[in-house]
Amino acid sequence: MYIIIGGSVPKNYFPAVEKGLRESCQHGVLAGYPVVFLKATLVDGSYHPVDSSEIAFKLAANLAFKAALPEAKPVLMEPIGELKVTIPDSYLGDVMGDLNKRRGRVMGMNPTGDGEQVLEAEVPMAEMMSYAIDLRSMTQSRGTFTFNFVRYEDCPAAAQ
Repeated sequence: MYIIIGGSVPKNYFPAVEKGLRESCQHGVLAGYPVVFLKATLVDGSYHPVDSSEIAFKLAANLAFKAALPEAKPVLMEPIGELKVTIPDSYLGDVMGDLNKRRGRVMGMNPTGDGEQVLEAEVPMAEMMSYAIDLRSMTQSRGTFTFNFVRYEDCPAAAQ
């Protein structure tokens, strides 16, 4: 969200300021990841009839972004997904142990009545890259899963 209240910056340069800020948000200060959920306010600025240009205001927005963002204490976020794993009862311990290694949080278990369990968990997406292969190996190809994005959470320092 961007708020522009003016000062001595002419209105025709507002789009250049906003464009500079939007472009800066594409490459943030934390490992170059995009910045989201940003609120910025243009309070004031200076204008010179000869030296002012759109590129100058765009560059000024970029420099202001780079100077201000570290002071805002940005936080790296990671995507979290809902995992539903259907497995035979005999593999439950192995699968739960594996989910713990992947920083997963088990949310519940539901027996299906035919010797299987549906295990529900929330797991960081970064931990799911080899899950299909690992689940197949743990369950002798008898386990299946679905994984859907749920939300973003703060990324712990150990995972950055």
